Amino acid sequence: MNSIQRNSTDDREQLHLDHMIQRIQQGETEPYRVIVEKYQKQIYVYCYYLLKQTEMTQDAVQDIFIKAYENMLSYKSPGSFSAWLYKIAYNHCMNLNKKKFRDVELLQFFKNTYSAEMAYKKDTQSSDRLEILMDDLSFDEKHILLLRAVEDYSYDEIGQVMNIKAATARKKFERIRKKLIKRNGEGGLRV
Repeated sequence: MNSIQRNSTDDREQLHLDHMIQRIQQGETEPYRVIVEKYQKQIYVYCYYLLKQTEMTQDAVQDIFIKAYENMLSYKSPGSFSAWLYKIAYNHCMNLNKKKFRDVELLQFFKNTYSAEMAYKKDTQSSDRLEILMDDLSFDEKHILLLRAVEDYSYDEIGQVMNIKAATARKKFERIRKKLIKRNGEGGLRV
């Protein structure tokens, strides 16, 4: 294929993509399936190299395409749609990486404590510590903490369980984390 034919093919693909985006921006949902199918594999590979975890990458790709759909009106042609999509992917993955490293110690602590408690309280010190930490938490706070820290639910899953938005679940977990850190003092739990 010579360069003229390749440019002509690229132009047709760009026109088709622009048409699909216009239809989506006008309220149609079906054309978005075509866009997802076109970019899903590329975005998955990109995210996988940033996140290095299959399950987290799958969740991230889903979240990225949801964010892109929700923000489709902010995309302006003749900009590069793929660059716009990759920017969303990059920002999302960076946020996940920051969050992952910040939460690792807290999650590990609660998983270890929960495992100890489930071993029929063989280690009463750990289970007592979990009870002390959770004493001042409301029912909803305990629920969110256990779903996130023990069950390793994503914020989307927590949102579905509790009938709240994923962003709300994330903010509530962040408040719980700060509350536990504050209550535990300087010499205790580090997150």
